[in-house]
Amino acid sequence: MKKTLSIIFLALFAVTLSAQKKIPFVYSQENTGASYPAPEMPVADKLPIRKELPNPLEWSDGSGTVQNFSEWERRRSEIAQEIQHYEIGTKPAVSSEQIHARMSNDTLIVDVTVGDSTITLSSAITYPKEGKAPYALIIGTSHNSLPAEILFRNPIALMTYNEKQVNGYSQFRGNTDRTTYPFVHLYPELINNGAYSEWAWGLSRLIDGLQQLGPKVTKIDVKRIGVTGCSYAGKMALFCGAFDERVALTIAQEPGGGGAAAWRVSRTMEDVENLDKTDYHWFMESLKENFHEDNVYKLPYDHNELCAMVCPRALLILGNPDYKWLADESARQSFESAQTVWKKFGIGDRTAISIVGGHGHCQLPESQFPIVEDFIKRFLLKKQ
Repeated sequence: MKKTLSIIFLALFAVTLSAQKKIPFVYSQENTGASYPAPEMPVADKLPIRKELPNPLEWSDGSGTVQNFSEWERRRSEIAQEIQHYEIGTKPAVSSEQIHARMSNDTLIVDVTVGDSTITLSSAITYPKEGKAPYALIIGTSHNSLPAEILFRNPIALMTYNEKQVNGYSQFRGNTDRTTYPFVHLYPELINNGAYSEWAWGLSRLIDGLQQLGPKVTKIDVKRIGVTGCSYAGKMALFCGAFDERVALTIAQEPGGGGAAAWRVSRTMEDVENLDKTDYHWFMESLKENFHEDNVYKLPYDHNELCAMVCPRALLILGNPDYKWLADESARQSFESAQTVWKKFGIGDRTAISIVGGHGHCQLPESQFPIVEDFIKRFLLKKQ
């Protein structure tokens, strides 16, 4: 009997491995679903109340659910367009002709031209002392908060995304005049955008530059790019990874409300960052106007679906329950809903959540080192 069960297990394992091999770990396009039409976008007062988290596999028109992986591209496109429409604003597409990239010593410089306007993005690359080019790359949004012990003992190049080159930062203070930001110089019609769509746009332009120059010039393997960040930059990393399918690994560290946490679930919690208590420089003002308080239950999507957009690529969410504001219980429920997508396609091991207390905000404890390093090795260094 044991022998029979072992044979069955091995056969199922072989089938699972076969299925995984057919599902990409990353793509060469920013948005594989760009050609799909947008789903219907009703005005807020015409949307039904829905207190439970939406099923990320359910079509926007309610006609059923995704049945196989070949349909996921279209479903992911629906989610992306809803989040842009109701929450963060448009992330505009950019053609290769609008990008001019070059290297200055070890600094990547990317000029982006729209019409008669051009902005320049730049970021220095730190190369590892070991290993051979082309290297995997981890991009830290705003800065890289992962411990040096992990990063420097692996042959990975590092880059910091200077998001202020696109749009400034505000946490209820500072300059919130959107007319002053470089992104708005290129796209004045998108002045009502939230920062997260614009920051995701900017990171994609750096990847454009890496692609355009190629590995012989940059020493970077664009099929092995990871993005990470903590706190408001943890949100940024999640949006960047969700909205660019060239990112192989997304590590969102303590992203809080507006990140992995679901708006609906956070509404039921006290003293957490929720839709009514966040920075509206980061999101469109219309999000709060239309979905404040109990109107949040009218949202046709939630952040479990933002997380699911990363599928089939790798996603790791890191939490810290010592900081109630982060709404980690909301993030946990959101993640468990999102993970059903990876599991549907037999690739559940490409995603995980780890919530550990006993440490400062954005200070990764040693107990979380193994899971972070495991994801880096598996999805950027291709080691089992």
